[in-house]
Amino acid sequence: MDLIYRSTRNDHETATASQAILKGLANNSGLFVPTEIPKLDVSIKELTKMNYQQTAYVVMKQFLTDFTEEELKYCIEHAYDDKFDTKEIVPIVKAGDAYHIQLFHGSTIAFKDMALSILPYLLVTAAKKNNVKNEIVILTATSGDTGKAALAGFANVPGTKIIVFYPKDGVSPIQEKQMVTQKGDNTYVIGIKGNFDDAQTGVKKMFSDSELAKEMDAAGYQFSSANSINIGRLVPQIVYYVYSYAKLVSDQVIAEGEPMNVVVPTGNFGNILAAYYAKQMGLPIKTLVCASNENKVLFDFFQTGTYDKNREFILTSSPSMDILISSNLERLIHKIAGDSAEKCAELMQALATDGKYTITDEMKANLSDFVGEYTTEEGTAQAIKNLYEETGYVMDTHTAVAANGYQNYVKETGDKTPTVIASTASPFKFTRSVMNAIDPAYDSKTDFELVDELSKISKTTVPDAIEEIRTAPVLHDTVCEKDQMLAEVKKILGI
Repeated sequence: MDLIYRSTRNDHETATASQAILKGLANNSGLFVPTEIPKLDVSIKELTKMNYQQTAYVVMKQFLTDFTEEELKYCIEHAYDDKFDTKEIVPIVKAGDAYHIQLFHGSTIAFKDMALSILPYLLVTAAKKNNVKNEIVILTATSGDTGKAALAGFANVPGTKIIVFYPKDGVSPIQEKQMVTQKGDNTYVIGIKGNFDDAQTGVKKMFSDSELAKEMDAAGYQFSSANSINIGRLVPQIVYYVYSYAKLVSDQVIAEGEPMNVVVPTGNFGNILAAYYAKQMGLPIKTLVCASNENKVLFDFFQTGTYDKNREFILTSSPSMDILISSNLERLIHKIAGDSAEKCAELMQALATDGKYTITDEMKANLSDFVGEYTTEEGTAQAIKNLYEETGYVMDTHTAVAANGYQNYVKETGDKTPTVIASTASPFKFTRSVMNAIDPAYDSKTDFELVDELSKISKTTVPDAIEEIRTAPVLHDTVCEKDQMLAEVKKILGI
């Protein structure tokens, strides 16, 4: 039986997995969700004997049911290969009281690699399955990490172009350098004068512009997305939670069937939603701790049941989380509303018109799997410094938001359940913020001097992703106003 996907805003719009991946966003800006969450069909004992690639197949075949075994295994083998700098793909390291799932060993040293390494293969396979003749234009907004990971994944992939918008002053210097030095005849990077929410809103507008879709079709193009709004981005993220649990069992940290907690530094809500889906599949996850930085729109939502983006947008040292519209939360809203597309559409309309919505008490009761925590800038820096001084382990700013949130959660609840923290980026990606947290005296050094210093104090090798951009020339220097995004896309496509 094929698993069917449905729009969060329209019960009548359905798609197969490959169609949902191709389309990216449903009509009316809805997101595709599976009509049911499938259960894991292998035991934990079997999972403990599997490597990452085998685990990926076991999980993804449950969701991507119109892909053949051969097609899916081909995608997995080509995605999770030697572009990762560790054989296990996702090492798990005990640091302090928690286990850090290191999701940053791919080619762009951030967790987005985990899903964006496979998305081009899934997309090209999906296009063949659905007899697509158009060139696919990947249109994406990034708060820093998605952009580079998507660019790296799609560079020179036949039959595709990729256009990435990012907030010009809202990413770290290393993140920006990674994007603007990207090679590939089909890659385009544009800075906008605005924040991530402006970029994401502009991208969503283009996706739902039916006149633009007609113009593009006439010119032989169609849009798809590499953001976590694409189900082809979300499903691969479920894998590392399943893999981590099996690893903790095989390492005898927990016994089979015993619960673990998961802490995720959260911006667009995709990564923690993947952990929720893993729990729905039957993985013994007790509590999902949603960790926010000072843009604490999600923390306030879990506290009050009101989602309100009407607030100051704060630029922090964890820029990938500087988000006030967490797109993937819509999938959870649909779920806790009893899979009601009507209720979900009503709340999303309220968000679009008033900038806020409030869920019902019944919906709030369905959020019992989640706890919200948030961390100040001071708390983020302190968490980095404390863990380094206690253990010698250096974490990036986003992971520090999660680590601090975890400490707060334990203080509040006394819950000592074994816990995994999603370590979403290498500290080398945010060297200045990380090194200043350890010792403010480092601030006088240049970005690349800090890279070498970080390598020394952490006793780790500088990742290739950083070495490559030391002297790489800037290839993309376009910057536009936020209301000029459509014009830039048309210019690139010649329409």
